[in-house]
Amino acid sequence: MTPKNARAMMIFAGLGFLALAATLALTALEDNIVFFRAPSELAEKPVAAGVALRVGGLVSEGSVQRDGLNVRFEITDLAHQVDVRFTGMLPDLFREGQGVVAEGRFNASGIFLADTVLAKHDETYMPPEVADALKASGRWQADAAHPGTDYSDTAYPDVADRKTGAEVK
Repeated sequence: MTPKNARAMMIFAGLGFLALAATLALTALEDNIVFFRAPSELAEKPVAAGVALRVGGLVSEGSVQRDGLNVRFEITDLAHQVDVRFTGMLPDLFREGQGVVAEGRFNASGIFLADTVLAKHDETYMPPEVADALKASGRWQADAAHPGTDYSDTAYPDVADRKTGAEVK
């Protein structure tokens, strides 16, 4: 066998080994690759009690019930609902009709006990600090749509006096 053929065989053997390793890894992680499961997926393929997972969807209108730090609500994908219980501080963006992802486990009664609740927002969200920094640098686009926010100079009359993160020591 010539050195050129030996090198080609080594390359093919290495690629075959990498493909086999990737296949084994993806097969082992098959259930954990999904970022979250929708209520409809859980209705079709229920999960055993105690198995850690993420449930995502919208907070059902009229479902939020608060008792101190204990919160009860439903996550829906408009076809099915999941009953969720959470104890702790909810994110500021949490509200009915808003997208959420809850991390936790189902109990024996079929209620999802969330350890963490994450509120989702759209890709056009911009924190006020970023908007102020863009204004200070002259890169602010006044005609750009920023849903749910009003970063006009009338909303922040002292915007010229604000310091950006780079100026604060």
